[in-house]
Amino acid sequence: MNSENDEQPDKQHDSDETEFSRQVAIKETRKLKQQRKAVKNIWFGLGMFGLIGWSVTIPTLLGIMLGLWLDKNHPGTQAWTLNLMIVGLIIGCLNAWHWVSKENKAIQDDSEQQDE
Repeated sequence: MNSENDEQPDKQHDSDETEFSRQVAIKETRKLKQQRKAVKNIWFGLGMFGLIGWSVTIPTLLGIMLGLWLDKNHPGTQAWTLNLMIVGLIIGCLNAWHWVSKENKAIQDDSEQQDE
């Protein structure tokens, strides 16, 4: 009887050790992934600033160019350049908002998958 009681604590100890090792391995893997992502996130963030800037700038400049062309070829009482610059700016801001919300959703989805 004494030998049976001695075996059960050993089994429990082995089980606890295995569970602990598994948890340490999971946390280590998660930490290594985050370290690799940190470097990517810095460059990704800088790239996103550029993308957002260009997504606002390009429609605004296109609106200005079209407005200048219209003012030159079809002069009238209204300033096409100013109106189309504002339209281009609005389109650019909506475009940037779309990109940011899309990337934010992707980050949240990725975070939720890692937690599982």
